[in-house]
Amino acid sequence: MGRHGEAVSEAGGRPVYVPYALPGEVIEAELSGSHASLRQILIPSPERIDPFCPHFGQCGGCQIQHWQAEAYRQWKRDLLMTALRNQGVEAEVEPLIDAQGEGRRRATFHVATSADGVIAGFNAARSHAIHPLDNCPILVPALKSAPDIARHVGGVIGACDVAFTASETGIDVDVATARKPTAALAAIVHSENLARLSLNHEPLATRIAPEITIGKARLRLPAGAFLQATKAGEETLASLVVENMGKAKRVADLFCGVGVFALRLAASSQVFAADSDKASIAALAEAVRNARSLKPIEAKVRDLFREPLMARELKDLDAVVFDPPRAGAEAQARQLAKSTVKTVIAVSCDPASFARDARLLIEGGYRLMRATPVDQFAFTAHVETVALFKR
Repeated sequence: MGRHGEAVSEAGGRPVYVPYALPGEVIEAELSGSHASLRQILIPSPERIDPFCPHFGQCGGCQIQHWQAEAYRQWKRDLLMTALRNQGVEAEVEPLIDAQGEGRRRATFHVATSADGVIAGFNAARSHAIHPLDNCPILVPALKSAPDIARHVGGVIGACDVAFTASETGIDVDVATARKPTAALAAIVHSENLARLSLNHEPLATRIAPEITIGKARLRLPAGAFLQATKAGEETLASLVVENMGKAKRVADLFCGVGVFALRLAASSQVFAADSDKASIAALAEAVRNARSLKPIEAKVRDLFREPLMARELKDLDAVVFDPPRAGAEAQARQLAKSTVKTVIAVSCDPASFARDARLLIEGGYRLMRATPVDQFAFTAHVETVALFKR
């Protein structure tokens, strides 16, 4: 099974990737370059199971619902092991932790209009065409109405993308479109009983502020802010970060977003937090002001890709956690490698960029103590990692 969730065969001495097939199967497929479309399964794998979603195979949201759990879990762990091995890194990779919980609390529906009406759904498999959906079983129950709301929005404003976040106070909606705001669009916040409706990350109408609880703090979500896809995923990642921090008293949370780690670490540690997103840092600062029983958090806007914390700026810290976007944190990892920080925790959503950053830290004198894969994007080829480095 390849790293994108496609079974790998070969033709003419070259690899061929076949979505929805499994290792060991004999199939008929239609070849198109380096990919092939599954036409018929002649000899199925004993590990094949029936997918639970009727849209599987047409909707591109999930790549793997047809593989037995144990084989699927081992493959996800192997994704991390292979990425590390490709960088020449030896590591203790722990068993995969399931973090799907009750489902995804974030989803973006694509909306299109035609003479036949309004459709909303996810991209079809390996396509930019929209596969219409009336429901999605991997979303949290609070987002059951998301397809209907997306169609309502499309009926008012036309083709758009509608991003949903299930907050603790209600559904937060952010509409991406080139169209200008209208009163009819703003009115949807009340007719659909939303918490807030934003247009291109700018709040348009608010019925109640969308909020979540992080540790001992209450945080008001900025429009369009990044949030872990599942609540269980956030809690699992944060629990591993806090556990690996040990008794560190002065710590930094880099690429901190709204502070899902910083606000928990501040229960016992003084925290410096940095991120390039101004709205997220403002929301974190507000949460700190309103929280009780937390150690100080200094939250700063800083583009850590262009301006990483230098080794000299890290010298007074006991520990650092960094959680960058998919591209990883190469510049910051190089500075950490030059630093005297005793404990570094890497959180990653991409095994390849994580493995590269891990190699840089190891070359700088760190030891990779353990790496834990976390599965919050169940039924896909995505895997998160939390890793502990010591010097």
